[in-house]
Amino acid sequence: MTLIENGAGDAIQALKDLYPYTGKAHIIGITGPPGSGKSTLTDQLIRVYRGRGLTVGIVAVDPTSPFTGGAILGDRLRMQRHYLDAGVFIRSMATRGHMGGLARATNDVVDVLDAAGKRVILIETVGVGQDEVEVVKAAHTSVVVMVPGMGDSVQTIKAGIMEIGDLFVVNKADREGADRAVRDIEMALMMNPPGGGWAPRVLRTVATKDEGIADLADAIEAHRRFAEAGDGRARKARERAEHVFTELLRDRLARRALERAGGNGSLDRLLDQVTRRETDPYTAVETVLGKLGL
Repeated sequence: MTLIENGAGDAIQALKDLYPYTGKAHIIGITGPPGSGKSTLTDQLIRVYRGRGLTVGIVAVDPTSPFTGGAILGDRLRMQRHYLDAGVFIRSMATRGHMGGLARATNDVVDVLDAAGKRVILIETVGVGQDEVEVVKAAHTSVVVMVPGMGDSVQTIKAGIMEIGDLFVVNKADREGADRAVRDIEMALMMNPPGGGWAPRVLRTVATKDEGIADLADAIEAHRRFAEAGDGRARKARERAEHVFTELLRDRLARRALERAGGNGSLDRLLDQVTRRETDPYTAVETVLGKLGL
């Protein structure tokens, strides 16, 4: 996983070798605004799944340290009681500036955990807001976590988040305003019902007191069974494959374009021309792509 995050050449061959052994795990994305208790909720879900005899992998996408470029590791600290459990593997990853709430290498690390035999994989995102819609491309089941008392619940999670949730959790439901938060989410879902036949559920939890966690795990399992009964699982697999392929292709093309354009200082000269307004950025990009025959 370290090789993957660092972009080492050996990692690519390892991922190629592992890929035939993937596709068995159920991938759960846990997203929502900062302060909603995602890490505590994830920690409690690990306990429930282990109690049911399932092995668990966790990818906790942390903010990047401005000093080291590494993950701040807050999520690992909150989940430390699972360290000695051989059936649990926790990996914190730094976003390194990648948008969407997910680290660039998240999908690759998920594949490693899948190939290693983890039957449930939890992806906990940074919690940066609407950009977290990217989590839906990596997960089979997307769980959106909210808390009461953060203002208008629907405005807080924004339309993009409303559209990706398979399950909505009002955490810290012992607080005042929990009923309103549930009503707001249910009303938003009624006004904009999702397609695909699955009706998203709104659940209440108090993760710090272990309340509602088993019900959440049951709801996730219900969504998994629903998806597997139809074409939902296959459709998600296709969407994830397309996302991974597109990201890889975009990354490789950009890297090769910059390498080709950078020879003999030509990239610096091109950027100088853009700076002096002798050309524009769009023409400059077309020039670089032309060198690749694109």
